[in-house]
Parts: sequence; C-alpha cells; structure tokens
Amino acid sequence: MTMLSGKEIVLGVTGGIAAYKACEIVRALRKDGAGVRVILTASGARFITPLTLQTLSKNPVFTDLFDLITESEIGHISLAQRANLLLIAPATANILGKIRGGIADDLLSTVVMATSAPVLLAPAMNSQMYASPAVRENVEVLLERGFTFVDPDEGELACGTVGPGRLADTEKIVEMARILLTEKILAGKRVVVGAGPTAEDIDPVRYLTNRSSGKMGFAMAVAARRFGADVTLVAGPTRLPDPLFMKTIRVRSAEEMLGAVGTAAEAADAVVMAAAVADFRPESAAPLKIKKETFDRRISLVPTEDILSSLGRSRGSRVLVGFAAETNDLEGNAVEKMRRKNLDAIVANDVSRTDIGFGSDSNEVRVYFSDGTALDLAMAAKDAIASAVWRAVCRKFLPG
Repeated sequence: MTMLSGKEIVLGVTGGIAAYKACEIVRALRKDGAGVRVILTASGARFITPLTLQTLSKNPVFTDLFDLITESEIGHISLAQRANLLLIAPATANILGKIRGGIADDLLSTVVMATSAPVLLAPAMNSQMYASPAVRENVEVLLERGFTFVDPDEGELACGTVGPGRLADTEKIVEMARILLTEKILAGKRVVVGAGPTAEDIDPVRYLTNRSSGKMGFAMAVAARRFGADVTLVAGPTRLPDPLFMKTIRVRSAEEMLGAVGTAAEAADAVVMAAAVADFRPESAAPLKIKKETFDRRISLVPTEDILSSLGRSRGSRVLVGFAAETNDLEGNAVEKMRRKNLDAIVANDVSRTDIGFGSDSNEVRVYFSDGTALDLAMAAKDAIASAVWRAVCRKFLPG
C-alpha cells in the first residue's frame, strides 16, 4: 500500500507559468495512491487545458462555481467535503490575497472557505512579488491561521530574473502532502536517527567501511517526520540525498557520529541507531598515500567507542532502539545485543539474504522488545517497515 492510498486530494491550479507543473504533481499524487480532483481557475486555463488535467487525473476538471457534480450536489460543497487535503499549486499572489481576505468569488476560493481539510499552499511568482510587503504579510497571517506552505525554490524565473519564486520541486510538495495526511503518533516528540556506514581513514585515499546504504535509517527518519516528530538525522557517507523537512547532519567517521548523535540525543525523546558504525578503526591514519612497494602488510586496528552502549549507560527517560544486521543466529545475537546495550528494542534482519538488507529497497525484520515480546514484519518496502516499527515503538514506549 502506498502512502496516499485512499486519500482524496483536491488540487487547485491558478494562473501562472508554473501551472504546467500541475501535470507532474497530478501524476506523482496518483502514483502514490491518491485520488485527485482538479479545480482550474479561469486564469489557470490560459496556461494549461482542462483536457490535459482530466486525462492525467482520470476525473472531470472543475472550473465553474455554479457547476453541479450531480443533480443533488452543489459543486463547491461536495468538493470541499470530499477532500482529505486541498493543495493549491501554483498559488499566485492573487489567490493568497483572496484567501487572507476571505474573498470567495470563484470555485477555488469558495472551496477554500468551505473545506475543513488541511490546506497546503505552494506559492510561485516573480521574486519581487514574493518579497513584497503585501505578500509577506499575507503569508504570515495564513501561517497563523493554520495554513501550511511549501516555500518556493530559488533559481531562474520565467521573467528572466534569478531568485526565490520558482514553484517548489514536485517531490517536496508531495512529501508535505504525505506529512499532512499521516497520523501524528509522534507529535511533540524529538527523535534522533543514525543512518548509513562510517568511513575510517587508512591514508588520504583509502578507508575502511561497510556495505550499508543508509536506506533503512533514512526510512526511519522520514517515517518519524511524517508521524509528526521533530527529527534530526545523523548520516554517514551515503549516496542518498538529504531527506526533506528535517535537520540532517553529515558525518564521516565513527568518532564524528558519536559526537553528533550524543549532542543531539541530549534533548531527544527517542534515539534510533540504524547506522552501521565501524567496530574498529586504524590506530592512526597515514598522512600520505601508502605506497604498495613500502607497505608492510599490517594495519593496526583499535576499537571505536560503542555509540549505543554509551547512550544506554546514561539514557535517562529516552527510548533507545538499535538495529542488528546478522548473518546467523538472528534471535540469539540480537537479544544479547539488546540486553548488553540496555535498549528498549532492537530491529534484526538477516543480511546474508540478497533480497533484503544492504542496498535493497526492501527489508524483512523481527523486532525484539525488552519485555521479552517480539514482532515479525514480513518483507516489504523499507518505508513500510519503518512505519510499522515506529507504530510498535509508540504503542509500547511513547503513547500519545
């Protein structure tokens, strides 16, 4: 099941050059499982046709305030009531002003007034317009009223100027829609997630690392953000882009991760260490590249400090969750690690399998809890596994 399955999203498209990007947004929302109904304003229809949006959304496109969906339903009331989310992208300066002023003189502005669903606004306009006192004041007032914004990106605009005003990237808009439509079981909680491998330098060109891609840790961070947490992600060297709408701290070595996680954990309600932190590092890194001809075939290794054990010794009231990547005796190794490190739960998976674990988009895990219970999660996408783990952790340790 995709994140937006079963959700009804009403997309308002207003009159700006960015209206063409509504096609991408409709496709992305539908790919994520949402039903999409489009309201196209009169000025929006000068940039993109109703037929295009109807073809992509698989639903009629609404343009007229006085259209009836059926003989017994008033159009704007039906759309307002069916929406789980009202998204306006692009949102022009004009529509922001109308919403702030309570003006309802067309179908879209009337639906805004009539809906009880959350409203997500993605502005797009000339940089000078976006910076104007009137627009800034309208944005501030709407934020105070509970509207949510996805700020525009910076770049070259259609008018030729460079600055803020471009419609935010489609993935950014869709991710905020996911956040708004996910239950807030972690609302008010501060979460720290460690993810990815570490790299321990041998010399300026060589290092020791492991096969962790960081995907599971990133999924844990993204799921926590969607569930309403204030998330700090501490990530080792991965090829993954920083997740949206959270603080990401990039580190390289186990020592750097220890410092970053330790500092962030001081104010955290929960810490999840999905990172594959190196157990050993070279005793010292050579200042120059080691030449093959002079290498004595020995690298002296010393143990790194165990981050989870360190947190477990001074845990306070925070919840600690670890991960165990095992190749044999999954239960024995995971449970022993949980007890030794004083954890509330540990998520164990068999990394000897090629269809799950390192580098894969899927996982299959067993979650062991400190009270002796366990939870099996069948193979699924890592974001689904992450959501299920958080639900289980919240039920046991972080009740709302």
